[in-house]
Amino acid sequence: MSELLSGKLVAESIKEETVRAVEELKKRGVEPKLKIIRVGENPSDLSYERGALKRMAGCDIKTEVLELDQGISQDDFIAELELVNKDDSVHGILIFRPLPKHIDENVVKYVVAPEKDVDCFSPINVAKVMEGDRSGFAPCTPSAVMEILGHYNIDLNGANTVVLGRSMVVGKPVSMLLLKENATVTICHSKTKDLSKVAAAADILIVGIGRAKMVNSQYVKEGAIVLDVGINVDENGKLCGDVDFEDCKNKAGMITPVPGGVGSVTTSVLAKHVIKACKLQIG
Repeated sequence: MSELLSGKLVAESIKEETVRAVEELKKRGVEPKLKIIRVGENPSDLSYERGALKRMAGCDIKTEVLELDQGISQDDFIAELELVNKDDSVHGILIFRPLPKHIDENVVKYVVAPEKDVDCFSPINVAKVMEGDRSGFAPCTPSAVMEILGHYNIDLNGANTVVLGRSMVVGKPVSMLLLKENATVTICHSKTKDLSKVAAAADILIVGIGRAKMVNSQYVKEGAIVLDVGINVDENGKLCGDVDFEDCKNKAGMITPVPGGVGSVTTSVLAKHVIKACKLQIG
């Protein structure tokens, strides 16, 4: 069986680093703070919120949740967001998406303060990710992928890396982060010809396509490193990834599980980003 890339070990390592940073900030009289903005009560939002609150508490980062009614108008939502932008006690802002259809994300993304935008909603942070500017904030999930690769000392220099998925949530930003580390990146999507053949040529395969257990052993080269970003519920009601773990585990050299893989690192990255934002704001 392949080596298991445990996200929990990576998360604990980031937590230790973050706790030390919080202690140093508090010695300077600064209390890092995250503001979560949630519209309505989407179950997936609530689940992530619980995990985020637990992780922030474990890192001694103050967290507040601004819960807004599902029917809030776009103008009222923007007014609430602008108040948070101006609140000097808040260093990081996390807006749960997708927002209700009557609120235009293409308008809102230009309103959120980029220096507080810890999950890459603002076009300014998106541009920084594309340019390789480390002063910005990449989305937390792609950043979690990079944290795992770094923790396990996986050499990206020149590595043939294939990314399945081209979304702005995972595929595109993780590709830019990999390029920054000198990986050779191929981005695949639903229109890619001979998808399994392209994937099976990869030294490192990163999967974020949103289809439960779609990637089987035919997509994996012998000894490849496989990182599964997907979170789905299978026919038995259990969490599973986009990779068929049981089918791939004996062929891959290293592989992340679901749960316990990339997802378990994401809230730790969020905490790390809050600290980074805090430091940038206080100089």
